[in-house]
Amino acid sequence: MSTLLRLRGVTAYYGAIQALKGVDMEVHEGEIVTLIGSNGAGKSTLMMTICGDPRARDGEIEYDGHDITRMPTFEIMRLGLAQAPEGRRVFPRMSVHENLLMGAFGRPAAEAADDMARVFDLFPRLKERLGQRGGTLSGGEQQMLAIGRALMSRPRLLLLDEPSLGLAPLVVRQIFGAIRELNRATGLTVLLVEQNAFQALRLAHRGYVLVNGAITMAGTGAALLARPEIRAAYLEGAR
Repeated sequence: MSTLLRLRGVTAYYGAIQALKGVDMEVHEGEIVTLIGSNGAGKSTLMMTICGDPRARDGEIEYDGHDITRMPTFEIMRLGLAQAPEGRRVFPRMSVHENLLMGAFGRPAAEAADDMARVFDLFPRLKERLGQRGGTLSGGEQQMLAIGRALMSRPRLLLLDEPSLGLAPLVVRQIFGAIRELNRATGLTVLLVEQNAFQALRLAHRGYVLVNGAITMAGTGAALLARPEIRAAYLEGAR
């Protein structure tokens, strides 16, 4: 299995505060990999550092054989990465249709139409809300829209930052089911940052645990789920 994303000794700072401390991590093609940890552990910082903002101060980030450590964010995205960020960040005054088209910016209209049909297969609710403004959608619908918008760029690697945040359990199951189906049906590689460790580890092929900006544990999703220290720290009441 080829390695699509590799981080070696990555550090990142916000001013004088060190947010990432020598992170080593790999994501293989076709995998779902999850990064779990408590609030403030540095999970979202790691996701943003992969995308170039903040910039890694030390170490190396390699994607599909390219050193992207110092590459501008727009060039990184052109290589086949897409992100559905924490907080969803849909364009509130744009319609669902317009939000989705933003994800396909610069691509031929025929390809965008095909991709939009695939997004609607995955999230039928978005088709029902096609002309509705993004800011008027429910939280779950906005999360579907954020993921759909990212998929419109035809990524090889999808970065998902806290997709379950603030959502009802039923909607969380729908979102995670869609991620599983994407990976199963298309082989899409997914890097998932999540506080809902139970759902994330059930979904993922492999996982990493981030504590205070450093990786402290790694293994298969099933192996991490079985570890008593993981269950005590992250899984109590998470079902």
